[in-house]
Amino acid sequence: MPRTPQELLPGSLDLLVLQSLSTQERHGFDVSQWVHERTRGVLRTPDGALYKALHRLEDRGWVRSRWGRSANRRKAKYYRITTSGRTALEAEREVWATFSTAIDRALGVDT
Repeated sequence: MPRTPQELLPGSLDLLVLQSLSTQERHGFDVSQWVHERTRGVLRTPDGALYKALHRLEDRGWVRSRWGRSANRRKAKYYRITTSGRTALEAEREVWATFSTAIDRALGVDT
């Protein structure tokens, strides 16, 4: 049985999370919604994987967090990208571009 795009998500989750935070601070559910909307429903971020990624990025110093209230007045942890996170995002984008170009070439897709 062929794999689904969802199965390829783990290798690109950090990139997607950083990109989602590059324009504004977001809480975890908002990051998940952003990914789902920006991929036109192709990708969903499982909660466990998303929060592991956010904690990993925070441990690396690429994002910072603070507690606040969501639109529905619930307590939520908000994340924002740091300067080193922006540098990492650019590096991750370059790696992704190299990878996707290589795959396109191998598949005979004109790039």
